[in-house]
Amino acid sequence: MQTELTQPGPLLNPDGRLAQVGWARQPVLDCNLESARFYALRPFQRFRIKRWDYYAVFMPKHFFSATIADLGYAGNIFVYTMDYETGDLHEEGLVIPFGKGVGLPRNSTEGDSHFENDKASLTFRPRPSERHLSISWPGFHEGRGIHAEITLTCPAGNESMNIVIPIGRKRFYYNRKINCLPASGLVKYGDTTHVLNPKNSVGSLDWGRGVWEYQSYWNWASASGFLPDGRTVGLNLGCGFGDLSKAGENALILDNRIHKLEQVKFDYVSGDYMKPWKFTDTEGRLDLVFTPFKDRTARTNLGIITSEVHQMFGHYNGKAVADDGEVIQIKDLIGFAEEHHAKW
Repeated sequence: MQTELTQPGPLLNPDGRLAQVGWARQPVLDCNLESARFYALRPFQRFRIKRWDYYAVFMPKHFFSATIADLGYAGNIFVYTMDYETGDLHEEGLVIPFGKGVGLPRNSTEGDSHFENDKASLTFRPRPSERHLSISWPGFHEGRGIHAEITLTCPAGNESMNIVIPIGRKRFYYNRKINCLPASGLVKYGDTTHVLNPKNSVGSLDWGRGVWEYQSYWNWASASGFLPDGRTVGLNLGCGFGDLSKAGENALILDNRIHKLEQVKFDYVSGDYMKPWKFTDTEGRLDLVFTPFKDRTARTNLGIITSEVHQMFGHYNGKAVADDGEVIQIKDLIGFAEEHHAKW
């Protein structure tokens, strides 16, 4: 049922339709958004195209995340940090009218993502063997300030989860998810400095580009960590929008290799998010229980743009089966699972 893409080419044909639909282990398509053709008045198209780079870093006791996004109508910059044990969560964001000052590259493989004003500076630099994040927000959380210099190493042959799917007749989603990148560097929050050790800290990237329906909904789940034998293990699961008949984003990521899964069911109680979530697939390769310990709720209301996300942090327990039949026992793997509603 799933179509794997291996041949490079453009994302969009000259008529604005997707040139290929499917999933890939590498970002083989050129994101030529200038070829989009979903409005008769083309100058208005830029207000409907969404682009973002969302980085997450899993440390043994803390979580850190930074995002640069351009939602067409506005830029969205946000950073948050969390203590797993206490649940102490602090987040700040900036809404930038019409995305002024937001720079995002054409593709996920090269070009800096950048934003800077008098409050914050964020730069994400991809390189062939690593990705570097530099964040400075002196006024973060009532002046405590947050500063980060993080290097995420990209191991040779590293695979990522890439999907290209249509949304209706004229809209589409192009996404790359990279899990389990060994993290080094530091995060300084107030008077506390967290030094990242690549043996116990890993980062991930959610790189998205596309055009959604105005009213959208999705589920996403992700985790990155380590097995007892030292191998890295990650999860990327999603559903909720678009035509998934030729590609879904469900995968087990084992030692930097994608083990593709078919459809995955998110079994949870919407509105009662702290109850355990259950994840199973159609082939009997996934059987996980996710037990939340923290509800990060983020709401945005800008009139015509609204968003509400419940991003639950918790532990994954259960099993997943690799392509070669190996049964991977997953125990207390920290990750998140979310429900997201948006009008954008």
